[in-house]
Amino acid sequence: MNTLKSALLGQKVVVRTYSAGVHIGELVAKEGKEVQLKDAHRLWYWKGAFTLNQVATDGIKAGSKVGAAVPTIELTEAIEIIPISDAAFATLGAYVERL
Repeated sequence: MNTLKSALLGQKVVVRTYSAGVHIGELVAKEGKEVQLKDAHRLWYWKGAFTLNQVATDGIKAGSKVGAAVPTIELTEAIEIIPISDAAFATLGAYVERL
């Protein structure tokens, strides 16, 4: 597991947790099932992708709901960590929920 840990640090990732939903940001730390993300968005609802793997490669489409970024977040019970392409990450901005 140490190679996976070091290979993803510093990369933008999609993190699915057991009970806190899906978050996207830069992976800055990982210890067991705990992860820390920088500049993280919560992906509340997505359209245009069937799976999170597809979200990570192709991005999201109209009708998606993304929370505003927070400077840092610590998540427990991370059960899936997927590197996200720059192009897919760029699609988030259009769907950030603003009040």
